[in-house]
Amino acid sequence: MNKPILVALSFFVGIGLISSCSKNDTTPTATTLDPYLAIKSAFGAAIDFNNLNNYAAQSRPSYILNDNSGGNAISDKKATLGRVLFYDKNLSINNTISCSSCHLQSFAFGDTSITSDGVLEGQTIRHSMRLVNTRFSNEAKFFWNERAASLEIQTTMPIQDHAEMGFSGVNGRPNLTTLLNKLASIKYYKELFNAVYGDTIVTEVRLQESMAQFIRSIQSFDSKFDIGRGQVNNDNNPFPNYTAQENTGKNLFLAPPVFDGSGNRIGGGLGCNGCHRAPEFDIDPNTRNNGIVGTIGSSALDLANTKAPSLRNLIRPDGVFNGQMMHTGQFKTFEEVLAHYNNIPNIVGNNNLDARLRVANTGNKLQLTQTEINAVVAFMKTLSGTAVYTDPKWSNPFLIN
Repeated sequence: MNKPILVALSFFVGIGLISSCSKNDTTPTATTLDPYLAIKSAFGAAIDFNNLNNYAAQSRPSYILNDNSGGNAISDKKATLGRVLFYDKNLSINNTISCSSCHLQSFAFGDTSITSDGVLEGQTIRHSMRLVNTRFSNEAKFFWNERAASLEIQTTMPIQDHAEMGFSGVNGRPNLTTLLNKLASIKYYKELFNAVYGDTIVTEVRLQESMAQFIRSIQSFDSKFDIGRGQVNNDNNPFPNYTAQENTGKNLFLAPPVFDGSGNRIGGGLGCNGCHRAPEFDIDPNTRNNGIVGTIGSSALDLANTKAPSLRNLIRPDGVFNGQMMHTGQFKTFEEVLAHYNNIPNIVGNNNLDARLRVANTGNKLQLTQTEINAVVAFMKTLSGTAVYTDPKWSNPFLIN
């Protein structure tokens, strides 16, 4: 072999395009760079693109029928990207706030503060809604006042909120394009987007579909209710794993009430299921407001809040509540919630009260007994699972073990 060829071969071996081989090695192999090097550096064992967590093929009970995924079916790759985005503080203007700052896994992806912290001492104007089982709501709109037509649209609205994550584009703040360019310059996002989409382009649509997939993957069907429901044919049958009190509470929740002409309950159940429909316990899309029409920190009326999260996982397995209830965060216990529904207030100016909560233009009066209250509270506690609080696939990937 002549000298120029030897020099050329030596050069290509040196830069790694051709591997050197021993005398007995007759199959030279090309040296390839690890396509996930930055991902491994940032997240360690939390994310392994050669062995992704199962987001797409999670099992769910046969009696769970609602699914608002639409044309954005969950894939393991996109949900993994969505998980990183959900926990990444780079999505705020000063790298201090992520989606997970207001939606904590330890509280069923809700917040125990009445209002959640935003950037530069900003605050949310409503209590942060729990995100568990958002996929299984028949109501496709999101936020308490349903201002987002879909979960996809919802995901980037807090990012562009001036108080929450700050990319508002007003009063000297950067806009969403600034964020897209910022993310595109981060090495692990180059690898993530290339692995998911085949290129490194970061767009709002891609943020929306991947974050929505991750959020929809957060599910909980391992409660005492699910164990019992799996043993019977329908929600109304007595659950064999329930106490007598829990079955009584379930019946009160499911059965409609009977009222007299003055709005006083004279029989039947409480009618909770009319708006929070079992077994998903999601909100009926046709509901109007429930008589909670306050605004946090103001005396102004806020009449348009007609969305609610699933009633599942209101409390943790240790009995601690996953934050206050209602968009105002004004109730801390089941008893306080029941006291509200026991005597719906007639608030001047509330022209959007749900028809199921009034008779003859006056708020319903359930006239609950203490025995009924205790039974409903016992039932509500059976709706909480356990795995959602600890499953690593929904955890913060930036916390490397």
